[in-house]
Amino acid sequence: MNENVLRAGLLATARSMTSSGLNAGTAGNASVRCNRGFLITPSGLSYEDCSDDDMALVAMDGSWQGPYAPSTEWRIHRDILAAHPEAGAVLHAHSPFATALACLRRGIPAFHYMIARFGGDSIRCAPYATFGTQALSDGALAALEGRNACLLANHGMLVFGTDLRRSLALAIEFETLCEQYWRTCQLGQPTLLNDAEMAEVIARFQTYGTPQAAPLDSPSTPD
Repeated sequence: MNENVLRAGLLATARSMTSSGLNAGTAGNASVRCNRGFLITPSGLSYEDCSDDDMALVAMDGSWQGPYAPSTEWRIHRDILAAHPEAGAVLHAHSPFATALACLRRGIPAFHYMIARFGGDSIRCAPYATFGTQALSDGALAALEGRNACLLANHGMLVFGTDLRRSLALAIEFETLCEQYWRTCQLGQPTLLNDAEMAEVIARFQTYGTPQAAPLDSPSTPD
């Protein structure tokens, strides 16, 4: 995709993260794969005050171009994009409910079948490490094994998807799931789905949202 289109899309996504309640102020960051590297939001700037040209272009060796330095979390974005060829965009947010769970260093078990939307039967919480460090990135990659979302202890959430639009949608779904789990825990311990139930859901999610042939007993034309 044209770099200028990606710049505009990245800035729009970052602003949508704020308007949707995922972020406030200069918290959080987003990136999108571009050529042999990636574009990422700049460090410490309000997205409302940014232009497309302020998005930093970062190579996989960490060198960058742009009027402002890239987000301090550029390593975690780079490492996710390197480890997951299917990832086209990465979002990191300090959203309220995900962050509340992350501050408890609590992953999310199979309390709801939509956990499978993120690749497995649970959401892991990566161990704490200082922001912007390789240690944080290493912990996140381990937590993301077989998943496309995780929590970062005492920090926030990470989500990746095939493109910016899907990544934003996943981040909003993830925050909703965190809120549902948080609210459920206010009433007591939720009843968890068992391994067989989650395995069935995970199998169904392999084709979730993709066009499928109609069953043989289905009418050839819609009603």
